[in-house]
Order: sequence, then C-alpha cells, then structure tokens
Amino acid sequence: MMVLEHPTPTLFFTGKGGVGKTSLSCATAVALADAGKSVLLVSTDPASNIHEVFGQDIGTEPTPIDGVDGLQALNVDPEAAAEAYRERVVGPYRGVLPDSAIESIEEQFAGACTVEIAAFDEFAKLLANDDITAGFDHVVFDTAPTGHTLRLLTLPTAWTGFIEDAAAGTSCIGPLEGMKKQRALYEGAVQALSDKDQTTLVLVTRPDRAAVDEAARTSEELAEIGIKNQALCVNGVFKATDTGDAVAAAMERRGGAALEDLPSALAGLARRDLPLKSGQVLGVPALRALLADEDLEPAEAVDVVALPDSLDHLVEDLAQHANGVIMTMGKGGVGKTSVAAHVAVELAKRGHKVHLSTTDPAAHVAGAVGDAPDNLEIGRIDPEVEVERYREEVMSTTGANLDEAGLALLEEDLSSPCTEEIAVFRAFARTVHEATDSIVVMDTAPTGHTILLLDAAESYHREVGRLTQGVPEAVANLLPRLRDPNFTRVLICTVPEATPVHEAADLQRDLQRAGMDPFAWVINQSLAPLNVTDPVLVARKGQEARYIAEVVDEHARRASLVPWREQAVGGLTDAAESDAA
Repeated sequence: MMVLEHPTPTLFFTGKGGVGKTSLSCATAVALADAGKSVLLVSTDPASNIHEVFGQDIGTEPTPIDGVDGLQALNVDPEAAAEAYRERVVGPYRGVLPDSAIESIEEQFAGACTVEIAAFDEFAKLLANDDITAGFDHVVFDTAPTGHTLRLLTLPTAWTGFIEDAAAGTSCIGPLEGMKKQRALYEGAVQALSDKDQTTLVLVTRPDRAAVDEAARTSEELAEIGIKNQALCVNGVFKATDTGDAVAAAMERRGGAALEDLPSALAGLARRDLPLKSGQVLGVPALRALLADEDLEPAEAVDVVALPDSLDHLVEDLAQHANGVIMTMGKGGVGKTSVAAHVAVELAKRGHKVHLSTTDPAAHVAGAVGDAPDNLEIGRIDPEVEVERYREEVMSTTGANLDEAGLALLEEDLSSPCTEEIAVFRAFARTVHEATDSIVVMDTAPTGHTILLLDAAESYHREVGRLTQGVPEAVANLLPRLRDPNFTRVLICTVPEATPVHEAADLQRDLQRAGMDPFAWVINQSLAPLNVTDPVLVARKGQEARYIAEVVDEHARRASLVPWREQAVGGLTDAAESDAA
C-alpha cells in the first residue's frame, strides 16, 4: 500500500459496502506492526467483522492480536456506546428531577440519532484524546459503509454548530449541558481529520462502475469538509490468464471498463491496484499475503449435491400476492439493489402494480432498472426532501398555536440532527403503507443501519407524537405490518463467501428476535453454475461450494442462486453470455 511508505498517525479506510475495506485496513495494520510500529485497529462499523478476519474475539477494549506483535484491535459498539452515553447525560439528574421528567429525557434519547452521536463520541475520544492513543504510533480505522461513514464524519460540524446555536437547555437529545462539555473533544476530532500530517483517508473501491462512482462522491464530499489527504486503492482487479474462458474475459472486460476515465475526484490521487486472488482474506497469514505479490491459498473445495433454484422461481411465488412489501437486506456490496430491481421488474411484467424504492442513501435503484414497465413506479426516499416536508408539517400544526418564544424553541428542536432520522423514518412508513393496494419492493440500507431503523420504530412513535399532533396511521401500523409474514417478505441477499454469509446469518437472527422471519435467501454473483477454466476463477468457484451448502443446510428456509453476470444494469436481466455448468 502506498500509505505504508509515509504513513500518517491516523489512517481511515472507507468506500462502498463490500469493496474490501476491512481486509485492507486489517492488512495495513498488520504490515505497520510487522514494521515495528505500535498500532491500534478500530472498527466503527455497526456490522464489524474484524473478529472473523483475525479469527479471535475482539471487544470494545484494545485486544492484542495473536501472532502480530505490536497490534491491538477494538470494536466501537454503537448500542453499548449509546447506553453509556445516555446514562452519562441522564444519570446526574436522577433523584434531582421528578421521575416523569427522567422518563421524558430517556425517551428523547431512544432514537437512532442518539446511537449515531454516541458512536461518534467514542470515535472522537480515540481520534482526539492523547490519553487513549498516546501509546500507539498509528491508529487505523475500518469505517462503516459509505453513507454511514459520511454521516459519522460530518457529525462534528453538525453537532458543534447545533450546540453553539441552541439557546435552550433541552432538545430532542435531552439536556445540552452534557454535549457542551464534549465540545473541545469534538473540535479536536474535526481538526485531526483535516490535518494532512495527522490523517490519511484511503478510498477503497473495486473495478465496478457503481463502486468507483461512489468512491468519487465520497472523495468530493469529504474534501468539502476539509479531509483532503486522500489515496485510492482498487481491490480485486482481475486479469484473465486463460484466453478461452468466456467468463474470465467478461470479468476482465467489465473491470477494465469501470477503471477507464476515472472521475476527476479520483484521477489525481495516489493509487494502488490489488489483484483478485484465489483465496479469502481470513487469518493473519492471508492478511500478510494480501499486500504481497503472492496468491492466497483457497479454502478446500467441497461438492454441492444440488444448486438452489433460480431467482425467477422465487419471483413466481412472490407473484402470487397482489400486495405487500418485499425487502432486500444484507451486507453492503452483495447486490441488494440489482436483486430488488429484478424482482420489481419481473413482478411488473406479470401485471402487478409495483413501487420500487430505497432507504439506502448510497443506492441508485433507477439505474439498476433500465427501461421500466409502465406499471412500475420508481422512487427514492430523499432525506433533504423529507426533512423539509416534515418541518413544514410540524410548523403548520404544532407551531400554529405557539407564541414567539414557543416557535423559537420548536425551530431549535427541528434544527437538530435527529430531525432527519425522524423524517426519513416517516417516509419509510409511508412507503410501506402504500403496499396495502400494490407491491412495494424496498431496497434497504446495509445491515447495521437497517436494524437501527427497525429497532427505532417504537421510539419514533413517541418522538413523532411529541412534535406533531398524533402519530400517523402509517407509522402506528408499521411494526405490525413488518412482522406480518403475509404482508412483508424479506429477501436476505449474500454472496458465497465467509463473511457475507455469516453476517447475513447474524442479520437473520436479529430479524427473528424482532419478530420477522425471512422469506428466502438470495445467493448472488455466484460462479457455481458457470463453466470456468481460469485458475483463479476455478479456485474461487470451488471455494463457493461450502458457503452455498452452509446457507442451504443451516440458515435458509429456501434459497435462490444468481450467477455472476457481466452487466449489472437492467436488474438481472442482462446476463453475461456464459454457458451454465
């Protein structure tokens, strides 16, 4: 990695979900430690999997990594951080304020934005507090998928401005005094992020047009908030060695097209391309090999007795219902958007009225559809639009009867970062409500954020009711609808690799605890049904079998398999011209 030549004290790895941020951040941390440096690796991803990469338990305190002298790692647990944050702010008021007031404050701290600010609170301590990081030469951050990362990194400006502007003592996050005490810490974090001698941001992408475009947007947006010391890593660049392999030729062609004429935001950055390798990046030896000029040993191949059905068989079953919600969920980068687009297009072709939408700020469902049938409506929950709509509603209802002082307090409340969360949640509920007389296909945000959204439903009932005159029917009915298997059908999307499958299994357990049992799994981007002869692809195809078997035998009530395809547009309809095995 080029960042290893002159590494800054702080290194960030970010990019679209599934591009290899965790593998590269872990490999960089190992390389720095092998060079004699003292290194702390930090994951701020709600769906962190650094424990699986290293093959050992990693908690919320620095944990020495087996086999790597000088390297420690920790996870920032957003939920645990939120609970500690709530108690730190609310605790001093227990026994001082009436129980009803304490209960009100605790309710105000129940929303997803409290989790965001609590996670940033932990992040800021690591970034700006020398007492914690003084013993390390380098701190390496494995950050969350792009949309979540941008939110995390822009919080310092949003929250310091909010603290500065808020004149009253309360808001939707409760008493502000606790926030003001953190201001110096947050300002230190902002300064560290924008100091080129202190921080380097490594944008990770794959040779895929959507991932490249996302990296370019990330680069521009972070540069706007002062993070300009950036580098680019293109992970998984494939070069075919068997000219007779049609799949290999298509894969190389697709990757080459994505890297031609890089967006201007990326073209001038220091760049390193890493080749697609035979094996998976699991364990310290594999992490060392990732950055070296050597291949990774593939996992032992196993035989699959029978491959799962095609996605179209699943669509036929979904088409038996004329209304309801179909939600695609899974780790970033597994193809949720293309699966959602394909399902929506195919249902529309069968005569159903279909609405395709997304809650993922980094998703672009319209681009995945191509030419849409007339009975397919395509939408997107736009946070800026929803915030303005929500503000107008609150001011015209709750604000209509307030005096000047009351209006000022309400305006302050609506200026907080929590407002966006509430507005987007209401739009999500409204979209689900449409499924009473049509089919709504919802391409959802990556796993961690999706679960925060669903878990927040009850607290949002209280928050929406606090600021508006009652809870809308769509919000009140959301959880019952999501838990109704005859109304909501969840498709868990994954790819046949260790980490995506295991994260999808964790997602399924979370959903089941929330009263939602997934309808089916979709195993996407598989080489298993294709004829391949290129050595790297043969090794990866053989490696897939164990994870397909794990899904079918251990996790999924039913499963569908989608082959790797050269074209990602048009849902899944534009297949590569490849023979099935």
